[in-house]
Amino acid sequence: MEQQLRALLIAGLSDVPVARINWGQHMASAGGPYIVLTLISLNEGLTMQGPDGLETSRVQMDVYALTFGEANEMGRRLKSLLHGYRGDGFRLIQFDTMRHLRESGDNAGEAVYRASLDFLTHWSNENAG
Repeated sequence: MEQQLRALLIAGLSDVPVARINWGQHMASAGGPYIVLTLISLNEGLTMQGPDGLETSRVQMDVYALTFGEANEMGRRLKSLLHGYRGDGFRLIQFDTMRHLRESGDNAGEAVYRASLDFLTHWSNENAG
């Protein structure tokens, strides 16, 4: 799921350099705006007969930018790209929530803005590829 989701973002946000869309962390020195993906939860589906092959996950996507407007716009682009998406192994990706935060840097003028979005992904390896 992680590789497919990153590939979907890279294809759908073709104007964002590939190096700026990463799982877990981002090197701030590489510039911005950038997107950090975090797997918050992963649940495997079950039926009375056992696993059903469906994984449901919560993925947090944090957009970091130098201005509120830039972070907000990229957050809205993520929502537009992903909400309701089906295909490539995803039975459904659904938008859950978006928050805006201002994070201070170590020195004056280093503050960055963050749009933090949560998505629920419903993934099946049977439908991948």
